[in-house]
Amino acid sequence: MAVTLADVAARARVSAATVSRVLSGNYPVAESTRTRVLRAVDELEYVVNGPASALAAATSDLVGVLVNDIADPFFGIMAGAVQAEMGAPAGEPGRGAEKLAVICNTGGSPERELNYLTLLQRQRAAAVVLTGGAVEHPDHAAAVATKASRLAASGTRVVLCGRPPIADATTLTFDNRGGARRLTEHLLTLGHRRIGYVAGPAERTTTRHRLEGHRAALGAAEVNSLDADMERLTVHGLYDRASGYDATLELLRRDRGLTAIVAANDTIALGVCAALRDQGLRIPEDVSVAGFDDLPFSADAVPALTTMRLPLHEAGARAGRLALGREPQPPGGVAMVRAELMARASTAPPRG
Repeated sequence: MAVTLADVAARARVSAATVSRVLSGNYPVAESTRTRVLRAVDELEYVVNGPASALAAATSDLVGVLVNDIADPFFGIMAGAVQAEMGAPAGEPGRGAEKLAVICNTGGSPERELNYLTLLQRQRAAAVVLTGGAVEHPDHAAAVATKASRLAASGTRVVLCGRPPIADATTLTFDNRGGARRLTEHLLTLGHRRIGYVAGPAERTTTRHRLEGHRAALGAAEVNSLDADMERLTVHGLYDRASGYDATLELLRRDRGLTAIVAANDTIALGVCAALRDQGLRIPEDVSVAGFDDLPFSADAVPALTTMRLPLHEAGARAGRLALGREPQPPGGVAMVRAELMARASTAPPRG
């Protein structure tokens, strides 16, 4: 039996009129009431527009692309590439072939991510692409998996780009562990042994995987291999320039003799470089610096930044094709996107 507006009202302990107001978004409703209504809609899998039996298998021309921060080049490049795939493919008539890509900026909020997935399900989106690392919390992971399952059951393709795999989704996973290990091995090969690390937010999968790769390289080389040493020379922050700057000052406070600093992404690395210069240290003569992602500014930094290149545009474009069913599914529904070392002028052997 189809779920009705009255069913949602009963579950949320409000009137049917209040449910209608929340769903229309045209009337002011207390935030606690709105949250309760949306939770009831989600739990009951209520289909807003028309009879559920008529719409269950229907999808719209909408494709949702979820990003943490559209102003961050990492996400902007992928989102732009996904959006570029929404037009009609070459040789195919344009009418009806195009899709409308809507960029959903979560700001890194797990709650907002779940809300967008709910909204996209209500809009019967043709596809949903989730980009970037996932929040590492079992309740959130379970909630995302449940929503992905519901989206897939209603005919929506779900594609992950840069996330660990989940059921009912096609996944392009990034080689964050392997790339980070090879980056640190590059520094070790140059002769560095006192290496600091600026990590991203602790609750993100990308942060953990890149840090694990870095530490695996140190452990294999028996450098700073004790847990206490690794923790002492690791500082967590956001994936932004300010965090890189502040973390570098903290690392220098802990060990002024560091000869290299690895940043969890290129934006952090810019902050690392700025802090080192402000401390009167030269790059790479005094301290080598390395990043990750190979964002557009990396090659033009002074000195040019050594980094691990992720083909973000290519990955986003492939995610877009997978979302539209224009490319065959990878074996097992999962494909690895490899990272490539870009050795540039910001790293060199340590002095002495």
